[in-house]
Amino acid sequence: MDFKLTEEHLMIRDAARDFAKTELLPGVIERDEKQEFPKELIKKMGDLGFLGMMASPEYGGGGMDTISYVLAMEELSKIDASASVMVSVNNSLVCWGLDTFGNEEQKKKYLSKLTTGEKLGAFCLSEPEAGSDATSQRTTAIDKGDHYILNGTKNWITNGSSGDYFLVIAQTDKEKKHKGINAFIVEKGWEGFEIGPKEQKLGIRGSDTHSLNFNDVKVPKENRIGEDGFGFKFAMKTLSGGRIGIAAQALGIAAGAYELAKDYSKQRKAFGTEICNHQAIAFKLADMHTQITAARHLVMKAAWDKDQGENYDLSGAMAKLHASKTAMDVTIEAVQVHGGNGYVKEYHVERLMRDAKITQIYEGTSEIQKIVISRSILKD
Repeated sequence: MDFKLTEEHLMIRDAARDFAKTELLPGVIERDEKQEFPKELIKKMGDLGFLGMMASPEYGGGGMDTISYVLAMEELSKIDASASVMVSVNNSLVCWGLDTFGNEEQKKKYLSKLTTGEKLGAFCLSEPEAGSDATSQRTTAIDKGDHYILNGTKNWITNGSSGDYFLVIAQTDKEKKHKGINAFIVEKGWEGFEIGPKEQKLGIRGSDTHSLNFNDVKVPKENRIGEDGFGFKFAMKTLSGGRIGIAAQALGIAAGAYELAKDYSKQRKAFGTEICNHQAIAFKLADMHTQITAARHLVMKAAWDKDQGENYDLSGAMAKLHASKTAMDVTIEAVQVHGGNGYVKEYHVERLMRDAKITQIYEGTSEIQKIVISRSILKD
């Protein structure tokens, strides 16, 4: 495998890095403290093409490959994981799902606005009683001929109150089980669509996370994605790609914490020398760098598989499993390298540690990734 990045890849990486340092870094601590959604920054990312990177150019997308996407995700996540998760959802769940499985009318009406940042998307699968178990949907969409009547609750929805278009997974025919599930495009403001209170979270506090309630919401039949009963397959295919984005986010969180710890170790002195010269610290940095490099290779392999048209269920699950563990391990050690200062907000590593935990939970917990991996390796 060729590990060298193309000139285009390097330009995208550097553009994301520059944006993160000049636009996301100022105010990131305050946004975390106040749980502020960075609306203006999201619009700027849309203007720069970060919200529709892999979507078709004819609908305003960048037409880029998955490697470009994960490079950008890593750089953004080094600074602000709250902003990067919004990028991840809009790109790999909403835009990719519509671009791949939506019809022409849906792409023109919805995708063309999502790719530019004019509108923001959300993906609605999780429920109070059905998190990672997509077959146990209690949200229902009853077929009424030319429309569906949607009822139910979704929770932990990123872009919950700031989103404009929502991809909602619902059960149409319980007797058919997973073959009776459909996916719908729902617009904010439709009668019966209510946004619940904002979640008070440990990390990614700038991310807009809410529960959503659907009370007899009328959804036009033309807003169903794919044929009747396609919803489960749509959710699984979309989530599989979503894992790659979250793996890249976890990688970025880890890399950001490592860079802060390494720089700090070269400045902080103890016992007459910089602490990086003490073996206890040097060995920590060596372990952190090794874990991050391994995670980066797994993330790139998953992205490469997707770009080559290969099955990326296994590689995506492995990338997310390892990268999310790396994010937790490295951020904890980064706090330790900083000592008492690591517990203080102004040094950033305590926030990165809090942000890291969610990467082991959303897009399927680490245990779910192990199920995906074990099924794949044991079926032969």
